Amino acid sequence: MAEPSAGVVQLDALGARGPYRARNRTPVLDVAGQEIAALSLVPSLFVERTMKALRRAAAPAFDDRIRMIGRAGELFAAATLGDRSPGEYAYQVSRAGGTPVSVVRATTRAIADRLQNISTGLEHARPAGSVTRWDDPLTRTGRAVWTRRGNVFAVHAAGNHPGPHSLWPEALALGFRVAVRPSRREPFTPHRLVTALREAGFGDDQVALLPTDHATADTLLRSSDLGLVYGGADVVRKYAADPSVLPQGPGRSKILLTEEMDWRDHFETVVDSVSGHGGTGCVNTTAVFVEGDPAPLCEALAERLSALPSLAPEDPGAVLPVQPAATAKALEAYLLDKAAGTVPWLGGDGIADRLGDGSAVLRPAVHQLDRPDAPQASVELPFPCVWVAPWTRAAGLAPLRDSLVLTVLTHDTRLVDELLEEPSISNVYVGDHPTFWMRPGMPHDGFLAEFLMRCKSVVRD
Repeated sequence: MAEPSAGVVQLDALGARGPYRARNRTPVLDVAGQEIAALSLVPSLFVERTMKALRRAAAPAFDDRIRMIGRAGELFAAATLGDRSPGEYAYQVSRAGGTPVSVVRATTRAIADRLQNISTGLEHARPAGSVTRWDDPLTRTGRAVWTRRGNVFAVHAAGNHPGPHSLWPEALALGFRVAVRPSRREPFTPHRLVTALREAGFGDDQVALLPTDHATADTLLRSSDLGLVYGGADVVRKYAADPSVLPQGPGRSKILLTEEMDWRDHFETVVDSVSGHGGTGCVNTTAVFVEGDPAPLCEALAERLSALPSLAPEDPGAVLPVQPAATAKALEAYLLDKAAGTVPWLGGDGIADRLGDGSAVLRPAVHQLDRPDAPQASVELPFPCVWVAPWTRAAGLAPLRDSLVLTVLTHDTRLVDELLEEPSISNVYVGDHPTFWMRPGMPHDGFLAEFLMRCKSVVRD
């Protein structure tokens, strides 16, 4: 069960010498504007000293790292960490981030599962012809050795969903020392995960949590060898030319239904892709393209999604995200502006449903577009909002580009070949697989290890 905490929770920085409670603390507010935590913000000098300590530290042996990460997964899911039970953690995340508590619980299990199977992901990512040690017997005749591109890895974490925190522990498994800058919107997940990793045996100079203000944030990246940064399109543009930073931006995930497929047979996949996990993720469907008339699908989607309840995020029955009322109204205004000229099937008169405590549920929206290249198809919003557009063979791949995930429902194998070869489509799911489908060992936007590692030729006597 989700359990409210008594009083304001103190979230200390976790530096190379242990927890640190800074004088400069920022309030973490829940969706109703109430303070539920105080997050310590560390200055630039603290960041620099911590990063130097991480750089000096030696990584534990590979087998020990894998064992400790697996143990951390168990602790993250089931243990009381920092005096907070799993139920208290789930409540805090749902109230601060507005994520339905059922989604928080499911994501907690998913993170634990990924950590307990972290070696699977690394093995899948490692080039088949490479080995992991220079003294492997195969290097006597020459072999590629998989090695790190650096030693210290920095993460500017996302705050819209706890799920992305399942990714960066792979860097720790590969021998990097890792520093995470949490989002001030939802710092509970990275704080709990770093605490679990330390409880499992990682030293304070192996993995750190460094909350900072925006002015200090770049110090973290400058002090690292490689970095992972989450954000919007502006963040992607800022770091696009920096080879030491991997930006993770909007997903703009899509579904394509070709004419030989009856959409009624795949309706549940479409609904789940749009609204699953609260509809907040980069892997939720932003646009659906239909070869034929999209109106019947729009009508069915609007009917189904309109029945979803408006509930507080900590309610066990909640399935929609919640935000402060002012944020919800701003998102509503943005949607209505962008949707001008489309056919609104749901959400045309607004999506902010006030709960009476200063918060509002972000209700679903369904809009029909008149052409496949309509600009709205690339507008991604943090709730179940879907644009449904007609698609033709003449339109080709252009409307489908720039997709983190594309689920394609078709019998046309040549089309699947073309989609797989399109560089701007990261993942192609053929058949009834929701766009948020993920498993340990499968790449998200490529394998993180592709960015962190390289192969060196080694031959020895």
